[in-house]
Amino acid sequence: MLSSHSLRCTGCGLRIAQNEARSNFRCATCGDLFEIEYPWSATRDKATDAGAAANQPNPNALRYLWQERRTSTLAADQSGVWRFRDLLPIVPVDKIVTLYEGNTPLYEMPRCAALLGMNWLLAKHQGMNPTGSFKDTGMTAALSVAVANGFEWVACASTGNTSAAMAAYAARAGLRSLVLIPEGKIAWGKLSQAMDYGSTTVQLRTDFDGCVRVLAEIVQRAPVYLLNSVNPYRLEGQKTPAFEILEQMDWQVPHHLIVPGGNLANCSALGKGFAELQHLGFIKRVPKISVIQAAGANPLYRWMQAGGVGPFEPVEAHTRATAIRIGNPASWKKAVKVLATTGGWVEEVSEQEIALAKAEIGAEGIGCEPASAVTLAGLKKLVADGRVGKEETAVLLLTGHTLKDPEYTIQYHRGALLSDKEAAAETVAQRAANAKLRREPVVLDAKVDDVLKVLDAMQAQPA
Repeated sequence: MLSSHSLRCTGCGLRIAQNEARSNFRCATCGDLFEIEYPWSATRDKATDAGAAANQPNPNALRYLWQERRTSTLAADQSGVWRFRDLLPIVPVDKIVTLYEGNTPLYEMPRCAALLGMNWLLAKHQGMNPTGSFKDTGMTAALSVAVANGFEWVACASTGNTSAAMAAYAARAGLRSLVLIPEGKIAWGKLSQAMDYGSTTVQLRTDFDGCVRVLAEIVQRAPVYLLNSVNPYRLEGQKTPAFEILEQMDWQVPHHLIVPGGNLANCSALGKGFAELQHLGFIKRVPKISVIQAAGANPLYRWMQAGGVGPFEPVEAHTRATAIRIGNPASWKKAVKVLATTGGWVEEVSEQEIALAKAEIGAEGIGCEPASAVTLAGLKKLVADGRVGKEETAVLLLTGHTLKDPEYTIQYHRGALLSDKEAAAETVAQRAANAKLRREPVVLDAKVDDVLKVLDAMQAQPA
């Protein structure tokens, strides 16, 4: 199993075996990140690689097998990651650590589609994973590799979701875990998960990028397995929602996939997943993958606006969408490659636009955390200037559950989320839309007539 793949540097192309990877998963030659490569990968030279054609996956057989596994009672088959294990043969089946992640719903979004004038809009809700975010799909893969390699400690730096996922899977596997988080810059709903799952949680007086720097040295000085998204095995798990989306759409490829941009591993992983399926003959084309960043945490957007040349400059990140409050994304080079090969775009959205989009998604009966809502906010801009056609099909990737950050939602509906300056910058249309969507609790005496008056008042308002 371990000889079924190698690691290839995405910068210089150096190939190494799994056991040759450094603790920080950086290339010793050029410092870039690795990706997992299989004998059948497009990057292999079929003319010189004698094993390249061996065990070439058969698309029709695998489609049938993956559906059949959904009826199995085996834990690996019930996982929405590991039932696709034929395309991620990275650990023996008996080393898999799973909480039955994946198999998340693909929702139709008729109200949001109508707002945009689109015929069909969908949302892949990765917040419906066991710990409430897309991180579970990557964590089951990378932590299983840690188990297979005999590690006792795992660690991550986190803005919240990664810590929750790592702590849960480490607890499931009987491993000990260390979480480094920036003090005061994490939603308590996420931090509480890491604490509940038994992780050693350390708040550092720095931002997320500062936590990453500290952790990079820790894993070099102690036998601790790094589980941030620089770990290429994380991306192997995170590519599987691409497979699920296609299954759920009867293998019809959407025109666009819109993803939030934080550390940019999601864009990288999904791009890899779609590219592999195209290379193997499952599909004839891939969707355009676009990345949306918060305006206060937008280093990729700034770099692309400058023409995609010159040094990539980190920013000091500021946004209430804590899951994407990252100023120096590790996977930016991988993401740029995906944007270039799929023809997607990068956009930025304001705090006002994020708040409104989150409420509009909520009005569909679908709750998501603020970072997920950047997808709808960004799609509005892509539709408005014609980059996404109204007759085309788009899928929003919702990365986290609404209960990850309930305080954000409460403050929105109380009208207390935005600062005075931000509220003053709202457009007339935004202010009207927010007034219609807000649902602050009404406090009354315990009298039936008083409640009925509220119902009458609501009935008089348009739905």
